[in-house]
Amino acid sequence: MRTLAALPLALALALAAPARAGGADELVGLFMQSCVPFAGDTAGLRRWAKQIGLKPLPPGGQAAFLNGQPGIAFDASDAEGKFVLLSGDGGSCAALAERADGPLRADLESALTVAGIGFTGGADRADPQVPALRHREYAARKGARSWRIVLSTGDSAAHPMLSAVAE
Repeated sequence: MRTLAALPLALALALAAPARAGGADELVGLFMQSCVPFAGDTAGLRRWAKQIGLKPLPPGGQAAFLNGQPGIAFDASDAEGKFVLLSGDGGSCAALAERADGPLRADLESALTVAGIGFTGGADRADPQVPALRHREYAARKGARSWRIVLSTGDSAAHPMLSAVAE
């Protein structure tokens, strides 16, 4: 399985909605509402996206974000900035932002704690295909549910992403 972090995000985000800076808290909020409850539930995630009015990106955006992987890329942009929600056909989920001003790692960890989700995080590591990208992987659990969550960040040309798969 290829990592979603190696996608050509700059091109893909240019195809989404008009630019405006978004905050780390907005990205974490999108992730907590979509990927955490629906990782592993492709139909549920897509139903939720439709219910809240997210539209699939046009074909060029789909291709750029999905990088050949089967799934749907939704435009989740709002007044706070450009956001994209990826729903992989195999149950993976990712939330991306054009930018996430603020303490993204602290916001994610705080949101997980508030939601009662226990987690352990590994060390930050460089992406082997795109060295400008850094990843921090978390093992998370609440009751019978467990996830592998990855926080991906990078230099000014990279776009922050939170991804989850159910385990």
